[in-house]
Amino acid sequence: MTAEHPGRLRFGAIGTGTRLAFPLGTVFGEPWIHLGAHCIIGEQVTLTAGLMPDLDLGPDPILRIGDGVVLGRGSHVIADTSVTIGDDCYFGPYVYVTSTNHSYDDPHQPIGKQWPRMQPVRIGPGCWVGTGAVILPGARIGRNVVVAAGAVVRGTVPDHAVVAGAPARVVRRWTAEAGWQPPLRTPAPVPIPEGVTPQQLLALGELDAEGAARLAGLEPGV
Repeated sequence: MTAEHPGRLRFGAIGTGTRLAFPLGTVFGEPWIHLGAHCIIGEQVTLTAGLMPDLDLGPDPILRIGDGVVLGRGSHVIADTSVTIGDDCYFGPYVYVTSTNHSYDDPHQPIGKQWPRMQPVRIGPGCWVGTGAVILPGARIGRNVVVAAGAVVRGTVPDHAVVAGAPARVVRRWTAEAGWQPPLRTPAPVPIPEGVTPQQLLALGELDAEGAARLAGLEPGV
């Protein structure tokens, strides 16, 4: 499903190059769902705006998904009130984001019959959200945050942090003054240089340990 071939769904906006896999999960309130450009929405992903279908939610979008976002298979984004996912966020499979939670104020009423609580959710740009993580109502996650698999996040998470656990807590953070604390245990990966061809990568894969060691000792450009 694309902007050019939306099928039966009529999203409020769907950007260039965005792809939605088939089959989708539950989708409703799509006039109030805005999808950015070059997104990938995996199969069985649920996207909803409003408590139920066929509500008039007003003039503004309720669920905003930025450019370059990837939502992994089986993820849910439930936007009964505002949910914003920033550009270039990547979600693993089965992530659950919701702006609504059950209330249990009245001890004499079944919890499922009590009016829920709603709070906006904002996930900043550049985040990675691991498999099975849960983002609860009121969460405000900064930019370039790692949410570990299975974490349950509520409240505010600062920029450039790693959070883990249930409830999630900050286990590592980067600042301009101190860098990553605690320090990273492994060196940063080295990207493949521009101009390297697939054939060259295949040839590298065929090198034995001795050949790789000789190649590593060459001066750049040799």
